[in-house]
Amino acid sequence: MTDITMIRAAQARLAGHARRTPLLTSPFLDEIAGRRVLIKPECLQHTGSFKYRGARSAISALDADTRAHGVIAFSSGNHAQGVALAAREFGVPSVIIMPSDAPRLKIDNTCALGAEVVLYDRAGEDRDALGDRLSTERGLTLIRPFDEPQVIAGQGTTGLEIAEDAAALGIETADVLVCCGGGGLTSGIALALEADAPGLRARPVEPEGFDDVARSLRNGRIERNATSAGGLCDAIITPQPGALTFPIMHRLCGPGIVVTDDEALHAMALAFQRLKVVAEPGGAVALAAALFHADEIEGEAVICTISGGNVDADIFTTALARFC
Repeated sequence: MTDITMIRAAQARLAGHARRTPLLTSPFLDEIAGRRVLIKPECLQHTGSFKYRGARSAISALDADTRAHGVIAFSSGNHAQGVALAAREFGVPSVIIMPSDAPRLKIDNTCALGAEVVLYDRAGEDRDALGDRLSTERGLTLIRPFDEPQVIAGQGTTGLEIAEDAAALGIETADVLVCCGGGGLTSGIALALEADAPGLRARPVEPEGFDDVARSLRNGRIERNATSAGGLCDAIITPQPGALTFPIMHRLCGPGIVVTDDEALHAMALAFQRLKVVAEPGGAVALAAALFHADEIEGEAVICTISGGNVDADIFTTALARFC
């Protein structure tokens, strides 16, 4: 089980490799939200998302002999790119299982980073079974996208940075809104905040129709989504919370917030217009919650992640055309 000791160890292994992203502000966004908004832009991380942190953490924690055989991962794109880059940095092979409906940009980038990409049907095939089979056949180590202790530890380094920067700004209490799929980033941040900033509370944010974490937290048990494909926010669509991540979120997180696809697109446009930052739909849901769900948030300040910026040009153009 991931703990703060593992997160601090991951931070040490990531030093000099992962980028330390800042907290950004805009008076225009503050006015919309009705409170101070601070944005953690993990879209500026290597490969365009926070996923590099967890991938590098997990691969660097393997012993050299195991690592040399190579790694395998399944992902709609951001975890794929993080694993591909980290594997390339260690000089080991990587195989990435990606849904066939993943954004073309993410598939192309994963290939460009040197990974072998295997596509599957998100609606009709079991990616876990496919990953288990290939890892067994080829002797590869499976790096799961969120339900993996060292991945959670790597994502938790985001929370250590938030805690330190918030303290420097004099922010002792605030909701920290996190773009949430399976819960790796949310649970990692929650563990880091528990240790270093107990006045800050992690809260998962999800797209409408894929709110399994919010429902699970509300009902006290893991709930599944009715469907696992078709949403605009592909980066954070998962069948259900993780077996490792859910207990952490249930213990430490506040209630989930659910936003619409239009709100995510609007947040993308505002992030570009006011921060000059590119966000993908799934990476913009926490900012959307901060801006458009003020009545569900407590405190004079709110902190939110932009978890990724790997968006296809047509979707980004749609967001700008509709809301700028």
